[in-house]
Amino acid sequence: MGVYWAKKDFVVPPTGISKVEQLVIGGIQQYMLIQSEDVNNPILLMLHGGPGLPLPGVSNRSRDYALATTTKDLVKHFTLVFWDQRGAGKSYSRHIPEDTFNIAQFIADAKEVVHYLKNQFQKNKIFIAGHSWGSILGLRLAHENPTDFYAYIGISQVINWAENDALCLRWALDKAILANNQKAIRELTSCGEPPFVTSVEQWTTLRIWLGKYNAMIYSDDQVKFPGMKLALSILMRSPDYSIKNTMNTFKGFKANYTQAMIEDFATINYEKSITQVEIPVTFIHGTKDLQVYGELLERYYQSLEAPAGKQLIWMEHSSHMFHPDDARAIEKEIIKLKHLSN
Repeated sequence: MGVYWAKKDFVVPPTGISKVEQLVIGGIQQYMLIQSEDVNNPILLMLHGGPGLPLPGVSNRSRDYALATTTKDLVKHFTLVFWDQRGAGKSYSRHIPEDTFNIAQFIADAKEVVHYLKNQFQKNKIFIAGHSWGSILGLRLAHENPTDFYAYIGISQVINWAENDALCLRWALDKAILANNQKAIRELTSCGEPPFVTSVEQWTTLRIWLGKYNAMIYSDDQVKFPGMKLALSILMRSPDYSIKNTMNTFKGFKANYTQAMIEDFATINYEKSITQVEIPVTFIHGTKDLQVYGELLERYYQSLEAPAGKQLIWMEHSSHMFHPDDARAIEKEIIKLKHLSN
């Protein structure tokens, strides 16, 4: 158990459900958090980012802020499920075969989770949402298995990985040149041009400099964001994470980035591979996002065929990590979709 020294943000009543489940998914032990004030509510499965960054994840029990949304009201309207994916957080193990870190395996794992939830709660359909990396999985699932879902919510939706990397590289280089940071200029220039498939080092070098230049976080004189320390505090204060689990989160993040995985990243281009989605689709994006570029999403949104309806919602105070005020607004937008289950 973690050192749970902080006050809970909310408490699920005894008539509801608040538990962590351990399951065999894709042949390995994985964990999910299930929270709801009423188990008869529709299920909402949220897929975290990374890969290997389990927020929202198991560590979010009784915590309101969950990086991509707040949750205190969601558990009143949905049976909310957070899943620590393969190799992430509580689901980390050094015994997971390296060759299982690929998109096909993560999709297969997610399908198992969806099947389990439908059977466990006797539901014909569920809601599904994905943040960042989770949106890669979520949009694929919504496209390939529409009969499983009431609707799909893509938060910081990834559309074209290689084109997005090119935009990120250009931004990071501009920042480095402006700061006359010769080390950054040298290392970023050495990456070459995307797609980054020659080595994992190309991909990680870009991400390191994006992190140093705070691409994921937006703050100004009016918008104050606590930054990565807020995400870290979720892990450290979790009732379900030991110190080992917290350390394993960092190990798992590194373990996910194999050569096979970065080669998979380069194949992601949903403008070509997913041109139509049969269920209602909602995209939510931070206007200041410099990690996943909104211009690519807007272009995709205009071309996407969505006969059941689509909407694109912008959050004005956020980059890739959502400011708590925007996270609250996202929660309200998700609750508006509940009627689709009636």
